[in-house]
Amino acid sequence: LVTVGLLASCASQRDSRQDIATVLHVVDGDTIVVKLQGETETIRLLGIDTPETVHPTKPVECFGPEASAFTKATLKNGSTVRLVRDNEPRDRYQRLLVYLYLDDGTMFNQILIDRGFARTLSIEPNTAFASIFADHESSARERRVGLWQSCER
Repeated sequence: LVTVGLLASCASQRDSRQDIATVLHVVDGDTIVVKLQGETETIRLLGIDTPETVHPTKPVECFGPEASAFTKATLKNGSTVRLVRDNEPRDRYQRLLVYLYLDDGTMFNQILIDRGFARTLSIEPNTAFASIFADHESSARERRVGLWQSCER
């Protein structure tokens, strides 16, 4: 809890590019469609990668359905979330790149790592939490939770 609170505090101080959005639907474990300032936006969670379930050229990956189901169960349609951007606002697919915070202040990106639904994915220049996420991934691996128990890599 201390780390999550610290992450929320650091994000607030580091980046004033924050918005409140409404979840419209979950595409997969790390991609969500939201209503943001009256516009529909597809967002991609920064610093993580969940196993594929809907990629047009890749098969469904081990633990992908579980990661997608967890994201859908947590980010219910109509729920309110806080989005915080890092340095580069969009990816090559024009998805908005964000750290997503739940209404209780916890960072959802980190929850996915902690529970073994995601691996870390560090891509410059959006690396504000890369070392923290790496530490949390190491812990999830050691505890053999989620994909670290079910999938060989």
